[in-house]
Amino acid sequence: MSKTLIIALSSFVAFAVYNAAAQASGVRELPEAPGKTLIETKCTSCHSIGTIARAAGYSSEEQWLHLISTMIELPEDEAKVVATYLSEHVPEDVSRRPTLVAGDTAIEIKEWITPTLGQRTRDPIEAPDGSIWWTGMWASLAGRLDPETGEMKEYPLPPTARPHSILPDADGNIWYTGNSNATIGKLDPATGEVKEYATEAGDPHTAVFHPNGKLYFTAQRAGMLGRLDPESGQLTEIETRARPYGIKVGPDGSLWVAYNGTNALSKMDPDSMEVTYFDVPDERTRIRRLDLDSKGMVWFVNSSLGKVGRLDPSTGEIKQWDSPSGEKSHPYSLAVIDDAVWYNESAMRPDALVRFDPATETFQSWAIPSGVGIIRHTWVTRTGDLLIHQTSSNRVGVVKILEQ
Repeated sequence: MSKTLIIALSSFVAFAVYNAAAQASGVRELPEAPGKTLIETKCTSCHSIGTIARAAGYSSEEQWLHLISTMIELPEDEAKVVATYLSEHVPEDVSRRPTLVAGDTAIEIKEWITPTLGQRTRDPIEAPDGSIWWTGMWASLAGRLDPETGEMKEYPLPPTARPHSILPDADGNIWYTGNSNATIGKLDPATGEVKEYATEAGDPHTAVFHPNGKLYFTAQRAGMLGRLDPESGQLTEIETRARPYGIKVGPDGSLWVAYNGTNALSKMDPDSMEVTYFDVPDERTRIRRLDLDSKGMVWFVNSSLGKVGRLDPSTGEIKQWDSPSGEKSHPYSLAVIDDAVWYNESAMRPDALVRFDPATETFQSWAIPSGVGIIRHTWVTRTGDLLIHQTSSNRVGVVKILEQ
């Protein structure tokens, strides 16, 4: 067994109980055929059989072989058996092809596969020196990419941290949310030293630095919002509505939060941490990510209803538009670049990147080249490019916007 595979498998032992529960709770099983036992042995180290059974799939062995190679290192003969089985029993679900819309904006997408397979690469950011960083959530690591040379280096974090997202500070330190060990952590890339701050919330999720120098974060399962003062180490946490998710700083310094457990957005005062809620129409609404434009308008993805929306904080008015691929497209990440809204349709295969122009109320969309893995969070670089990733296939990428 290779070192890469050993690292990947050892990082995921904690998920055995979860996977067993998922399979025991009515998850669809794979049919009996040569290769099923091998899949049950190898693939469930990282995810449940249900993940495979519900996948959009591929109809060719070559496509399956390529995807497998980004997840786990298998002997050639075993990979062939797995790919043959999957191409026959998990073919492409054509109903999940995205509805792509042509337009005048030209982009260029470049992707890199990260070194440790199975790490679930996600949430890339740009550091002050121009390097791109990501978190390998399931392998408890942070990685650095030099986009000019393609050179990558990975930094181990505490094994129980399972960092959900990361962000840089002005000095080049990398901060992360310890989603499994209830910490906020700081990595010094120069030394590899990690400092942790314990939180009351069990699952710090997404964080952002405020101009006041403090770090604010959401804790989804705990239903909490938090503030950490890196200078003093003082931590303040408050309860909020169900499943707070994305968090952003607005032009006026207010903090805006998306909720994945109720139909709401909220505005939080950075000093008092007083929260004001804005209900979004339809109780089925669930919001993962949000961002603000130059006028202070709050843009958000209505993930559960397949829409992109805008809140005017001054009036409370909310307007929403249907995403090109429809109600089941599950918009996920979101970022505003030059007042245009960029997001992805995560339920589509391939994963579709969408641009919405508020001025003309028109859409344009592209298929992500690798197409499998889901963009869960994006980052706008200093030059106005968009950092993306594909979680399942362990890729980090950059979208260069060439013309619009």
